[in-house]
Amino acid sequence: MLAIRLQRIGRKNEAHFRVVLTDSKNSAKSGKFLEILGTYNPKMGKVDLKADRIKHWMDFGAKPSATLHNFMVSNKMLDGKKKNVLSKKAPTKKRKELKAGK
Repeated sequence: MLAIRLQRIGRKNEAHFRVVLTDSKNSAKSGKFLEILGTYNPKMGKVDLKADRIKHWMDFGAKPSATLHNFMVSNKMLDGKKKNVLSKKAPTKKRKELKAGK
């Protein structure tokens, strides 16, 4: 199955991400991808996506990762709600406060 996901590039402490189309069996760090579909710079909060190419591959069955799904909802490329991408293992502050209040 094809996946649209982030691939980390850049130096240590200078994260920069590529949006790539890859087979879901490839690891994110393998470097094997079919096409570059955009970039993401977390320091500046800048997301550049090639909307036409992403829609083209999604028509062929490619699935975006949860983070990319949220980026596309924010950029009005997809309709719907954002997905929760927080870890289920570590409780958030809100969950801690709710448990302490009981």
